[in-house]
Amino acid sequence: MDSPILEPSLYTVKAVLILDNDGDRLYAKYYDDTYPTVKEQKAFEKNIFNKTHRTDSEIALLEGLTVVYKSNIDLFFYVIGSSHENELMLMAVLNCLFDSLSQMLRKNVERRALLENMEGLFLAVMKLVILESDPQQVVHRVALRGDDVPLTEQTVTQVLQSAKEQIKWSLLR
Repeated sequence: MDSPILEPSLYTVKAVLILDNDGDRLYAKYYDDTYPTVKEQKAFEKNIFNKTHRTDSEIALLEGLTVVYKSNIDLFFYVIGSSHENELMLMAVLNCLFDSLSQMLRKNVERRALLENMEGLFLAVMKLVILESDPQQVVHRVALRGDDVPLTEQTVTQVLQSAKEQIKWSLLR
């Protein structure tokens, strides 16, 4: 019985989720079409929350996916990969996300603070999944903004343009 050799892939992470203590979505980013509709995504998120919110473990296999998770005060953080994915890699992504948010929110990782800083969360997840695994670097890259205009005063187009330029320059190094 030969086990199939899996081709290397950049798609280690299938999804990043942040749910509140009721299991409601605060943030969800799916990187493939395992759950193509919002209805399927929300059903999966409810299922994941119901299976994990009362346990002390950090990993679960659910619906053929590897799920690593962490809770803090009133938030649940999830990083999801395929069943063949290395749990340590997924845990590294989860820890980097949590540590980056902890630094950005000045150790106040809770629902209200996260909702007030969603733009930082969006940029951090983008930097984390695409480029970086060091929380210090993620926070530093999120802090780099065009013309030092506060992110809350920038338009979505300006934020996206700034993100594109940062990615371009990091790839050219």
